[in-house]
Amino acid sequence: MCMRRPVTLLALVRLALLAAVVVPAWLSDHEALAEEPKRPVAVMFALDRPLDGSMAPLVLAASRGLFATEGVTVTITTAKGSPDAIARVASGEADMALADINELIRYRDASNSQPVKAVFVLFNRAPYAIIARRSRGINGLGDIEGKTLGVAEGDLSIRLWPAVARHNHLRPETIKLSRVGAAVREPILSAGQVDAVSGFSYLSALNLRDRGVPAADLAVLRFADYGCEAYGHAVIVNPGFAAKQPAAVKGFLSALTSGLQLAIKDPAGAIADVVSRMDDGSRELELQRLQSVLVDNVLTPDVRRDGIGGIDPARFERALDQLAEDGKFHHKRPQPADIFDDSFLPPADSRLVN
Repeated sequence: MCMRRPVTLLALVRLALLAAVVVPAWLSDHEALAEEPKRPVAVMFALDRPLDGSMAPLVLAASRGLFATEGVTVTITTAKGSPDAIARVASGEADMALADINELIRYRDASNSQPVKAVFVLFNRAPYAIIARRSRGINGLGDIEGKTLGVAEGDLSIRLWPAVARHNHLRPETIKLSRVGAAVREPILSAGQVDAVSGFSYLSALNLRDRGVPAADLAVLRFADYGCEAYGHAVIVNPGFAAKQPAAVKGFLSALTSGLQLAIKDPAGAIADVVSRMDDGSRELELQRLQSVLVDNVLTPDVRRDGIGGIDPARFERALDQLAEDGKFHHKRPQPADIFDDSFLPPADSRLVN
């Protein structure tokens, strides 16, 4: 007969000590696995032109660690204009980009386009403008009749010129359009070879001042002041990336919103970050550029009412009508939802401007 050995007090103590060591160690490993941070999502982002002061919100989101906080790592490349930036996003070469939303509308109207959409409007008003010399007799938009207007190759603003001209009862046939290279647009106006040029207010106007043209001699005629309803630059996203990484898109936009809020509160501090990343940037010039963008293109009545990043569908419809005046849409006229997706925007309270 087999006799069971009695369990001694010493054996019970040994079992208790073993449990105390083994079980908590297992739980600790399990918790460590559960709390292991997720790897950040890599985002390839394309700017539509070289870095300048207007892009301070993006720079701040990177330099102040805002992207990292949202779980994304961003690599920035530079495209050759909005069409190129859009093409990179459409092909998947870039996941997201900054591009002119009106150029995106025209791209989407092509038969072979991809369903690229804008998800965040940075410039609530398009920066389109005519920059003229007062010394050539131009002080207001009506004075452009009978003058020579320099238009650069690939200029986006001129596509809304027909709507602006009609809205202001101008006679376009009296205005001579002189096609010029983008690199010589400001120099020929500075030299007096044309009376005015079309372009972006925060680029051409400030570049001319930097070339020595007195500010008092420049008339900056912003399309938005003459009835243009168009939005400007926006963040666009590759549809495949948006479907696979929606949290990364949301995180990117949240960081960008915070970066824009910082730039609004402290433009001078923002420009210090920007200039440190430029090869030969002028702190004074880029600060003027950022301040001009904030006043003219970002902090509009719409933004102060509704917040940063979104659109007003009714206004977007009117902007589509104005775009059509330069040529009818080849395919079905788009709806706002065909171009802009608001589902990735940060919460409304974070987008309000204090």
